[in-house]
Amino acid sequence: MRTFNRIIAAVLCTAVAAVALAAPAAASPSSPTARPIATYETRAEVDAVLTAGHFTAETNRFGVRLYQLIYRTNDAHGRPTTASGLLVLPINDAHHLRTVSFAHGTSVYRGDAPSVAVGDTFLTGPAITFASAGFAAVAPDYLGLGAGTGPHPWMDVPTETSASLDLLRAARTVAARQGVRLDREVYVSGFSQGASAALGLARALQDGADPWFRAAAVAPISGAYAMRRVEIPATFTPEVQPRLAGVYLAYLLTSYDRLHDIYRDPRDVFTADHAGIGDLLDASHPGEEVLAGAPESVDALLTPRGRDLLLNPQARFAAALREADSVCEWAPGMPLRLYLSPGDEQAVNGNTTACRSSFAARGVRVPVVDVGVDTSYSGMVHEGSELLAVPRIARWFTGLA
Repeated sequence: MRTFNRIIAAVLCTAVAAVALAAPAAASPSSPTARPIATYETRAEVDAVLTAGHFTAETNRFGVRLYQLIYRTNDAHGRPTTASGLLVLPINDAHHLRTVSFAHGTSVYRGDAPSVAVGDTFLTGPAITFASAGFAAVAPDYLGLGAGTGPHPWMDVPTETSASLDLLRAARTVAARQGVRLDREVYVSGFSQGASAALGLARALQDGADPWFRAAAVAPISGAYAMRRVEIPATFTPEVQPRLAGVYLAYLLTSYDRLHDIYRDPRDVFTADHAGIGDLLDASHPGEEVLAGAPESVDALLTPRGRDLLLNPQARFAAALREADSVCEWAPGMPLRLYLSPGDEQAVNGNTTACRSSFAARGVRVPVVDVGVDTSYSGMVHEGSELLAVPRIARWFTGLA
């Protein structure tokens, strides 16, 4: 999940991002296409970009080149569709690279995705960090974001997983055209929504979803891993920032209704003043429009029936939440660390505790890494956890590689 401030800032797309949105979206290539979108020739240039974006530059070694990839994947119903993502390659003489996949946090607007929001270092900084450390790095935009079409299926782990896996395959093809072979090992990370996506991808790779790639290590950051048991109940308390709680619950209900038909009419779950909020959450409205139509609290958003649906989910909604929460219900065979900042006011820390307990119940002891707190970027703990964790993860992945 991303902060209130970040949603506002993310809508201020640069001209570069606007071009990226317009040009390739209509394409449906049978093989992936790549478009150069930025180059930072030297380590010093990378340092400057990351430092300006509040990332530390301690693991940087190389300049990097950024590409937008357009590739084929499947939608939530298994139908072919087009997606986009970011590929970042180090500028060096290596012909074999290991890959890092980094999945971004919540976005409400399709212009707020790594391969199109080139000027937003919060979105591109993780991939730049890993590539400058010597990895190939990919960052999926997810379905419906970036050059994708239609609404984004928020917190839908199956499509987050498939979009991430298909981006890895596309990156392998594109890198090979440049004489670079992507090795089998994939180091997987992600922030907030992307933390669940990272665990979904790692699980799929362990289960043999691709004949080439395998997960070498996993490092999710500040995820909502226990939506039903932890995150949803927390949104009804002061533990989650009130206005953000309303936006996220509206996004969850709207997205899951599109996928799973969980209510008959929006007026059954949303109050009269906000019955149309789902129309704003179709990925075509900038964040400022979404926020203008969002309530100041959960109480102002939900009818009694909507509140009951969230706190006592039944049938299809309960099944969908079980699927989302299953990202910690497997036994990883690779190194795994969970990263957090204490006092997270969006993806509350209880999610990480629950995730660690789920792994422990399956015989896997997973360390939790407290990265401290940095609110200097946006004023919130949650977002700072990405800025603090990514350099640490880059060091860890480099040591493992």
